[in-house]
Amino acid sequence: MSDALDLAFAALADATRRQILTMLLEDDMAVTDVAEPFEMSLAAISKHLGILTRAGLISQEKRGRVKWCKLEPQAMRGAIVWIESFGQLETLNYDAFEAFLDQELQG
Repeated sequence: MSDALDLAFAALADATRRQILTMLLEDDMAVTDVAEPFEMSLAAISKHLGILTRAGLISQEKRGRVKWCKLEPQAMRGAIVWIESFGQLETLNYDAFEAFLDQELQG
């Protein structure tokens, strides 16, 4: 589980890869269509897609001569569960914290 979580967070750490995942929310896409909005080479996009594939966040399938990418949302479940485990923590009351700091600085 830890390796899968590490791979997912490493893949999600990059803005380009997050944008690719957002694009794939709509539908499966050909690799060339994924690459279109980015100002980088097809090889660079392929590297990003490889990282997403290794993390299990997407799958790639060859249909004829075209390679298609598909979002695999269940792969994010481990990351989501891990993040949600922090939801049990109380949210910080910034006003109360600021008042506390003011008191400490004055006293």
